Amino acid sequence: MNGGCQPAGAAMTPLPLVRPKQLYAGYIFDLDGTLYLGDSLLPGAQRLIQALRAAGRRLLFLSNNPTKDPDAYAAKLTGLGIPAVPAEVLNTVVTTTHWLRQNYPNATVFAIAEEPLQRALRNAGFQLSEDPAEIDIVVASYDRTFEYRKLQIAFDALWYFKRARLIATNPDRYCPFPGGRGEPDAAAIVAAIEACTGVRCERYLGKPDPYVLAAALALLDLPAHQCVMTGDRLYTDIKMARDAGMASALVLTGETTAVTLSEAGDAERPNYVLDRVDALLPDAVWRRAGWTNPAGLTEPVTRARRDGSSL
Repeated sequence: MNGGCQPAGAAMTPLPLVRPKQLYAGYIFDLDGTLYLGDSLLPGAQRLIQALRAAGRRLLFLSNNPTKDPDAYAAKLTGLGIPAVPAEVLNTVVTTTHWLRQNYPNATVFAIAEEPLQRALRNAGFQLSEDPAEIDIVVASYDRTFEYRKLQIAFDALWYFKRARLIATNPDRYCPFPGGRGEPDAAAIVAAIEACTGVRCERYLGKPDPYVLAAALALLDLPAHQCVMTGDRLYTDIKMARDAGMASALVLTGETTAVTLSEAGDAERPNYVLDRVDALLPDAVWRRAGWTNPAGLTEPVTRARRDGSSL
């Protein structure tokens, strides 16, 4: 069985891995599936970051995951061998809190979220409540403590009292884990709320939302055309960059595989396709550093036409 993804006998032709030929002024990196999986760095991640720092490039680590705050992410990166400080990290704990403060500063919030986001909202002065009659904003996020009780509160606030608005931290369907596994992410919780209330989520405060891009560029103090976004997801990392006219690099170590990339339309594709993250550096940098070409670095990605004919 081919699962309907590709017609039986479909002709496959190489879609080459494409590497940058130059360095950029700024580098934005996704984390999960790009620099690490679980508690292990992905191949080449450490030496890539070291080389970029040595070259004086500006770096930002950008995650849609709200289960840690920037301090925790910086500590995790540092513990894995990539020294980082909180000021170099931007994630949906920060973007969601800032967006709410700018747009609904006096809102009473019900946060379907883990402690880092709830703590950030409290510290920003928001009243957090589980009383549906007084909730103005329901925030859905990646919450591993999600339960029916929380769904009922959101349902009452949105459907029964009809006073609340629904936003979410991020549109990710799942978070990738080592060994090809994963766990449900915020999109699953949003889907549950939408299904029972009929209310649509108004805003996602993670990639690919333009608000996130603007915040990232402000931290780097660079224009979009001088930066490259590197990540493992077409519909968040790559879409955000493409929408902004920013160069994008897809690394095939997380959610997107060669198969899913081969099925993507031209408008969804990145500028660069990498099988490991240190392939983001041009050949000239590899030569100067004396690095050897790892196995698979020049292996082609395959793509088939939807009608099964060759490209």
